[in-house]
Amino acid sequence: MRNVKLVVAYDGTDFRGFAESDGVRTVMGELRVAAERVARVPLELTGAGRTDAGVHGWGQVVTGRIPAELDPARVQHSINRMCGPAISVRSAEWVDDDFDARFSATSRSYRYDVWNDRDPHPSLARVTWHVPQPLDVEAMNTAGAALLGEHDFASFCRRAKVGEGHPEKSMVRILQRAEWHRVGLEGVAPVESSPLLRFEISASSFCHQMVRSIVGTLVEVGIGKRAPDSLDATLAALDRASAGKVAPPTGLTLWHVGYDGVRWDADRPVGWSVS
Repeated sequence: MRNVKLVVAYDGTDFRGFAESDGVRTVMGELRVAAERVARVPLELTGAGRTDAGVHGWGQVVTGRIPAELDPARVQHSINRMCGPAISVRSAEWVDDDFDARFSATSRSYRYDVWNDRDPHPSLARVTWHVPQPLDVEAMNTAGAALLGEHDFASFCRRAKVGEGHPEKSMVRILQRAEWHRVGLEGVAPVESSPLLRFEISASSFCHQMVRSIVGTLVEVGIGKRAPDSLDATLAALDRASAGKVAPPTGLTLWHVGYDGVRWDADRPVGWSVS
């Protein structure tokens, strides 16, 4: 058996999230079933991160040990014939035995797309959040800049359940990028006036619903419901109720998982567990 790395894309609209769960259709569930049909042995696969129901993936990473005589390219092709087009393995390659999709990751990046126009866009409805009120992109970027760096993001995260006697998981993360920009659409609008807005965010890792909570809060800034300079106070509150509503999953895509350098929490004390 050898360790294989798969880079996986998926349309999460019709799935109940990425991770396997009994009785419901999930991305990992279908991926594992297809991989086992190719390998003809039971497999244990690990994903770089869990995405919620309706969230999409472009750079999700999956690792697992499969029979060494298999050709990764053939595995990729076979899985795609069974799972496409909703799930597509973009690449497949052998990696070192100690490489793990989740625990070897040093960063993760997401994209969130918003269709900011009075009228909905039917062909983008599955992959964007339709916000009809005009959004102030400059104000949202000003607010987002306050989140950069190392902070306790408890105000933006759904607190994980832990067993009795176990310490709560830390919500301290290092946010490396948080930036809104417009995306041009050929035949619709040039970049400077495009109604398609994209939020790009990267961090050491993310806790549950962190990205969607940040997006929801920044959109409230964009429509004038919150002041651009209010995010410092929101962070300091360490209270989920102080942030905005969680943005819907439709616009969110796990874009890239990085494996360069050393994990940010490698020398942290017990309790600094990541997603």
